[in-house]
Amino acid sequence: MAVAKKKLVVLSGAGMSAESGLRTFREMGGLWEEHDVYEVASPLGWQRDRSMVLRFYNERRKQLLETHPNQGHLGLVELEKDFEVWIVTQNVDDLHERAGSKRILHLHGELRKSRSTADPDLVYDIEGWELKEGDLCEKGSQLRPHVVWFGEAVPAIEEAVGVVSLADIFVIIGTSMNVYPAAGLIHYVPSHTPIYIIDPNELPVEGHSRIKVIRMKAGEGVPKLMEELRNAK
Repeated sequence: MAVAKKKLVVLSGAGMSAESGLRTFREMGGLWEEHDVYEVASPLGWQRDRSMVLRFYNERRKQLLETHPNQGHLGLVELEKDFEVWIVTQNVDDLHERAGSKRILHLHGELRKSRSTADPDLVYDIEGWELKEGDLCEKGSQLRPHVVWFGEAVPAIEEAVGVVSLADIFVIIGTSMNVYPAAGLIHYVPSHTPIYIIDPNELPVEGHSRIKVIRMKAGEGVPKLMEELRNAK
């Protein structure tokens, strides 16, 4: 009789994709320095100038199509040989999917999808990188990026809580742990579950006895995690 694999849950953030060449929003030289966040990532910004919002996300999508998964993404796929790996990601890119990970929950939406402004349940794949004025849903309403904007609810957070609450191992990769509600997921990790942090920067959740810090970027840190987990068996 096969032994059930342990559930390894990963919370990934922008630092996970930075090594693939995707700029993060909050770092020095990041995207927010060039744009007011509320102009390009809020319902009010959409109402004021949806052409600019569409243009902003078209550029992000175009850049995404020119990038590839890095060793961090690929390492998480390797871990599926030994663990039931679940990825809860704050990222809107599809690099986890393209690397081959099987169980992925996007908290903040998906850049390569659009959704109806009339019915949020109508979600469509975007062919190529452009979403244009006049692209309509089946109900005749303009399509918008399928991304959670500032001031909007995070519909997937309850599902994420359910996944995290069953973790046998919890791993945080490339997230500042300053963005809520995603950062609050750590409070749902079972009390007996070990937590690993892979990040070159200090995080506000460090210091607990069950937290093991791997002070590396994802590309180096995930292979290091694999080694740690093998040695822990």
